[in-house]
Amino acid sequence: MIIFEQMENVVFNRKSLMLVIIASLGYFVDIYDLVLFGVVKTDSIKSILPFASDATRGAIGKMLFNLQMMGMFIGGLLWGILGDKKGRVKVLFGSILLYSLANIANAFVTDIPSYCVIRVIAGIGLAGELGAGITLVSELMPKEKRGYGTMIIVCFGALGAVFAKLVYDKGDFFSSIVHSIFGISLLNWQVAYIVGGILGLLLLLIRMGTLESGMFHQMHQEGVKRGDLKLIFFKRSNLIKYIQCIIIGIPIWFVIGLLIMNSEDNFGPLLGLKTIKNGYAVMYSYIGLAVGDLVAGLLSQLLKSRRKVVMIFLSMTIVVTSLFLFGSRNINEGTYYFYCFLLGASTGYWAIFVTIAAEQFGTNIRSTAANTIPNFVRGSVNLVVLFFSFLVSSNIEDGLSALIVGLTIISLALWSIYKLKETFGKDLNYIEELS
Repeated sequence: MIIFEQMENVVFNRKSLMLVIIASLGYFVDIYDLVLFGVVKTDSIKSILPFASDATRGAIGKMLFNLQMMGMFIGGLLWGILGDKKGRVKVLFGSILLYSLANIANAFVTDIPSYCVIRVIAGIGLAGELGAGITLVSELMPKEKRGYGTMIIVCFGALGAVFAKLVYDKGDFFSSIVHSIFGISLLNWQVAYIVGGILGLLLLLIRMGTLESGMFHQMHQEGVKRGDLKLIFFKRSNLIKYIQCIIIGIPIWFVIGLLIMNSEDNFGPLLGLKTIKNGYAVMYSYIGLAVGDLVAGLLSQLLKSRRKVVMIFLSMTIVVTSLFLFGSRNINEGTYYFYCFLLGASTGYWAIFVTIAAEQFGTNIRSTAANTIPNFVRGSVNLVVLFFSFLVSSNIEDGLSALIVGLTIISLALWSIYKLKETFGKDLNYIEELS
């Protein structure tokens, strides 16, 4: 009852409610576009290269995904620094506009080089949404209740992955409408990209009234140095916290980026299933992620701790990953997708993780930290896959290789969250200095 009474107080704060609604819609579109490539990559590459072998198309798919992640790495730095220097709201507008236009352009690519360039641009755009939204919510909501705001944002946003799959599956319906109006024939994957771009542009119009953080205005008026990377990389205590925050989030993308995104090529066949589709694996895992984030957010408010919740979910990830890789042989498709749901739910501490990242640093570098840390985590999937590939090339079975990677990453994450200070209810109205 205490939890729901507190949530009711948040709901009746009109400013907080509107901000959370807008940020939730933004993250919904962000996740839609982020996972969309994983849903459409097979058909889109096959459409562009109809005579290429499956192995060639698979290699191109991995390359395009890596380029998207590289774009997010670049965008995390760009938008994070701009968020501290120019304001959180301007970053929201810029990032939404960039990834919306990139996805519309992506629907009309006819060659792989163009596809590569546009995925990098889309990645740069996608990198700014979450960090700016979480920073705004963290600074504008009451310190004891901001966990509810970030929980709602991520729970609703995760459903964008589900919507991406549904739009792709119903592409024929949308394509017929476009053909009847404009006389243009589109494939399902093209429709999915266009819908993502249009949703982003509509969101941009809705967000025109978004409030800027009062903490940012105060800092701006006082002439404080903002978005200075020296405050992170040349201040030992901040650098250690920064690295620890990144490590905490990597298990989430070990699950999403390695286990889920490679369901079709690696882990479905490993478990004796050759008909598994990435799109469905992503959809069910993100439904689980939304459920997990809801539970994690409520549990964090109940326990008044971020650290304890992350430890609980990391322990769950170890158990579910082990069962998925070694306890689920000779299963059917339904069971496989249920495991995808469980994997998503066990890593459903993304909202808590991003909130921790925002709460660890002062106002003048908070946007930089909140934008770069999640995107460095997303970019870490390249290293995770490289580690996995190295073990596989050393004649270690795929399942055991994945388990070794997972246990290594999760162990480091448990150590990192243990070393970080608790930030629940922390006052965020302060600035960072080198001295």
